[in-house]
This record gives sequence, structure tokens and C-alpha cells, in this order.
Amino acid sequence: MAQAPKLKLAPTPGQTIGPFYGYALPFEKDNKLVNQANPNSVRLHGVITDGKGEVIPDSLLEIWQADENGNVVSRDGSLVRDGYTFTGWGRTAVDNVGHYTFTTVNPGATEEGKAPFIMLTVFARGLLNRLFTRIYLPENTAALAADPLLSSLTEEQRKTLIATREDDGALRFDIRLQGENETVFLSYPRES
Repeated sequence: MAQAPKLKLAPTPGQTIGPFYGYALPFEKDNKLVNQANPNSVRLHGVITDGKGEVIPDSLLEIWQADENGNVVSRDGSLVRDGYTFTGWGRTAVDNVGHYTFTTVNPGATEEGKAPFIMLTVFARGLLNRLFTRIYLPENTAALAADPLLSSLTEEQRKTLIATREDDGALRFDIRLQGENETVFLSYPRES
């Protein structure tokens, strides 16, 4: 008897965020990776817009990052918000005018000469899968010029990944899902 050919099964696609995330989300101090009173604290904020430039008021953002010394934190309890434990992870719901805010620290470089960055994930209505991008700090121009990802992009694309340092030290990073000045989003290989 002949054997049926083996089929390669594709992973099940992701699902849209809802508007269901009111259940179990958000959690207390979800966007405060450090206490605002911390002398090294910095505000990361911006606005998320769609392809028409209209704000997306019901999206959810997550960040992952190294601490200010470039250490990737590996601790249990990412949801811990005790004012002492930096876990390098935060989540926030965008407000009704598309604005988001995190209180965090400037990440350090994870390797000598590397450009420090914050990983950002976007969940929003209409997205079947979350989107990944990076937020680079604007100061170290030599490290930015040598970064493999940034080097692979056009000048206009690179600008969409580099935050703006504001006069008060805050980082401004606006996210554009489509269209002119669209933020560069990353894809990661999947197992087959």
C-alpha cells in the first residue's frame, strides 16, 4: 500500500489583539520600568498612527531592553514593579489620542561599540500578527553608523528607528504603521 506524502504544516497565524485586552490587562505600573524619582530615569514617549496619519487609540505596546550598563536582565518576575527590580520589560496601552509613555532608563550597549536600542512590539486592531521594531538612542553616531541593521537601510528608513532626544532628556519615538515615513518593522525567521 502506498504511503501518503508527508505534509509540512505551517504555524497557525497570530490573532488580532482585539479590543479584548481589558481582561487581565493592564497591570499596575505596567509602563514604569523604573521609578520616576530614579536619577537615571528617562521618559520614552510618542504617538502611534496608521497609514492615513490618524492616531490608533486602542493599541498596546511592549518594550524590552538592557539596563543602563548594557546588561540584559535575566530575572524571574517581569511583572515585578517594586521600585527596586529592573526587569527590562514594560507594557502600556495607548491613550485615546494615540500617545504612549514609558518610564525607563537609557539602555547601555550590550557589546563594546554596539549601538544601544530598545525593542518595541506593537499590537493593534487590524494586525493579524504583532509588529517588531527597534528604538535607537540618537547620541552615539559612530555606533549608529556601524550598526548592521541601520547600515542596511536607506537614510529615510534609518530615521524611523532613531529616537529624538528632547530638551528635558526624554526620548520621543513616533510609530507610523504605513505610508510616508513608515516605521521600519522587523521580521524574524520561523521554524519550518
